[in-house]
Amino acid sequence: MKWHEDTPKVKIERVFVNVLTKEKKDEIIADYKTNDSDTGSPEIQIALLTSRINELTEHLKMHRKDHSSRRGLLKMVGNRSALLKYVKIKDLKRYQSIISRLGLRK
Repeated sequence: MKWHEDTPKVKIERVFVNVLTKEKKDEIIADYKTNDSDTGSPEIQIALLTSRINELTEHLKMHRKDHSSRRGLLKMVGNRSALLKYVKIKDLKRYQSIISRLGLRK
């Protein structure tokens, strides 16, 4: 099928989920780092995942049929759960501290 000049063009809009800005990410890293050069400790990873999970949850409240984002959310929740389980096994006090600071369960 060829497009003709009189055929109306349809504009397709895509919805993109808000990702963490560099400033917000740097702020989270500064809040949860354990030493000056720390950028990847479990505390930071869990805090970043929690922030992304919260943003994605808000997105999914508006876009209920966005199944690909829902799948990504479930993967992030699983990753965060695994990191929390790791920290709980290694150091229970750190685990309880993370849970209370982020306002997560328990």
